[in-house]
Amino acid sequence: MDTIEGMRTFVAVAAEASFTAGARRMGISTKLASKYVQQLEARLGAQLFSRTTRSVRVTDTGRAYLERCLPLLDQFDELEGLVQARQSELAGSIRVSAPTAFGSSALPAALASFQLAHPKVRIDLQLSDKLVALVEEGFDLAVRFGQLEDSAFIARRLLNMRLVVVASPDYLQREGEPEHPSDLSAHNCLEQDVAIAADLWNFLVDRSEVQVRIKGSFRANSPRAIAHMAAQGLGIGRCPKYVADPFLRSGELRVLFEEHEASTLALQALYPTNRHLNIRVRALIDHLVAHFADAGNQEKLSPYS
Repeated sequence: MDTIEGMRTFVAVAAEASFTAGARRMGISTKLASKYVQQLEARLGAQLFSRTTRSVRVTDTGRAYLERCLPLLDQFDELEGLVQARQSELAGSIRVSAPTAFGSSALPAALASFQLAHPKVRIDLQLSDKLVALVEEGFDLAVRFGQLEDSAFIARRLLNMRLVVVASPDYLQREGEPEHPSDLSAHNCLEQDVAIAADLWNFLVDRSEVQVRIKGSFRANSPRAIAHMAAQGLGIGRCPKYVADPFLRSGELRVLFEEHEASTLALQALYPTNRHLNIRVRALIDHLVAHFADAGNQEKLSPYS
């Protein structure tokens, strides 16, 4: 067993709290992952995991070893990166977290063009509408909407996306069309609960920003779910425009209060401040910045419904 490979396997299993999931992340079999960890434990003369039939937990010794593994593996990646830079060839894996709708629509095109240029880079894209713990779950990079709230991360802005208020013609015919943003307080509004203060929507009224408190019968952590429910006539939703685009084109949704829009949603690439940014991750971030800076690409942001 290669010691570095054993350390990587240990880190993956620790992050996933599972040999099966850790092996999947490494692209090896569960049996091989278990063998690597056992060999590493034998080499160290210490138990790194407490194993039962239902759980895998890092021991105190394992936790101390994990804290030292991460910077060592970062340094090893940096060393490999320096060699790759001299050869003008990138290689290795990049683990990326992204929101479900954007990650299954506009993002793959950007990743595909990067991998076509760097065929030896392996990208592991994991989609979730929850805020994942980058370091603890072993991610190199996260693509997220919203402002950076955590000083433990560095952000590179990729683009600004319009937030639009939408409703179906059926709903507006049944419940009446609100004439002013303040009228929303009397309507069934659909909340996206990953947002901060999800029940407060911002608008520009007479050149000043105002907040309207909304309430409703449906809440979801996915903007795609909000757009789908609004298209079904349940209520009035607010979501990134790229999510609403398919329904706007089909006529299932209409944009309301376009002249009062006050908010945009920043799409950012985040990485931890305490982790060395290896050359392939840096190259991917630079590629994403360039890709989304192209106004033509921004016009194409529309997910599959």
